[in-house]
Amino acid sequence: MSNKRDFYEVLGISKNASQDEIKKAYRKVAMQYHPDRNPGDKSAEDKFKEAAAAYEILNDADKKAQYDRFGHNAFNQGGRGGGGGFSGGGMNMDDIFSQFGDVFGDEGFGSFFGNRGGGNRQSGGSRGSNLRVKLKLNFEEMAKGANKTIKIKKYVKCTTCSGSGAKDKNSVQTCGTCRGSGQVKRVQNTFLGQMQTVTTCPTCNGDGTTITAKCNSCKGEGRVYGEETVSIDIPAGVQDGMQLSISGKGNVGERGGSNGDLIVQIEEEPHAQLQRDGLNVAFDLHLSFPEAVFGTQVEVPTIDGRAKIKIPPGTHSGKIFRLKGKGFPHVNSYEKGDQLIHVNIWTPQSVSPEEKEMLEKLATSPNFEPKPEKNDKSFFDKVREMFS
Repeated sequence: MSNKRDFYEVLGISKNASQDEIKKAYRKVAMQYHPDRNPGDKSAEDKFKEAAAAYEILNDADKKAQYDRFGHNAFNQGGRGGGGGFSGGGMNMDDIFSQFGDVFGDEGFGSFFGNRGGGNRQSGGSRGSNLRVKLKLNFEEMAKGANKTIKIKKYVKCTTCSGSGAKDKNSVQTCGTCRGSGQVKRVQNTFLGQMQTVTTCPTCNGDGTTITAKCNSCKGEGRVYGEETVSIDIPAGVQDGMQLSISGKGNVGERGGSNGDLIVQIEEEPHAQLQRDGLNVAFDLHLSFPEAVFGTQVEVPTIDGRAKIKIPPGTHSGKIFRLKGKGFPHVNSYEKGDQLIHVNIWTPQSVSPEEKEMLEKLATSPNFEPKPEKNDKSFFDKVREMFS
């Protein structure tokens, strides 16, 4: 069990909160626990980081959807967690100021508390866009988890200029407007005294440098269109339509900007004999009339191979056998489904004259007259029991 607080509780909002409400709530909490307002207070610093972690997830539609479905376990990095996509717990102060400084606009931390070396500064060029891919999995892969390696067409770092966008190292110079800081400061006189505002440098867009000659390969973008091989760790128990987010495996950003994420949508590959119903697996077993009367032993397919089951004498059509634990695991708990085997008595569509004569004799036998017992469960009782 995770001991992390619920992200909605951290920001004091409901699950139906709009993006604007999420942004305002984060701004309020972050301002309350900002280190400059609480110098030396480790508890305030932890809450400040906690709010940033909550905002990182809830402000991203894909990550928010995963969190709403699986909670904190959607972003576990260990074992077969949710496939990555979350950095919040490991962010330091500079990361937070750099990534979320725009939330505070002209009234950011710099204007209230002085420049902390990154309140509104960007990490370089623009961030790369997210990519979406579909990944088909069979029943065994969905049940046990798998590692898939796929090739993706995307923007990758330019190897000629190592992502700088410049023709050579002599083609990069310090920005003359901000003198390399990536920020410009403005001091205003107000009735409260002088207020300092720190904003991103409009000349270099926060990079601190400008290019005098562009790279011939990428035309100054620092990236080119190419291909990358990505390894995807699939957790056990995924379902059709589920999305996994792999942080930093989307398009590379321009001129050193951060990478986008890779969103992997799971598609279920139909099984030839089995059907999925939530965590359970269903199989239709067809028996001949003699097999149902005398009993038999049969092999049935399961997710991970075949299993032998014993059919007792006198088995009725509609009987449901349950193989405990032979279904799918839950992606976020230790719960596991079962395999349900539904018996169908096969009725021949045509018979020979000899077979017809034998059947006509059996039809008058007292043992072949329908005599349902009172304790025999109805179809609806069986359905209720199956899903209880």
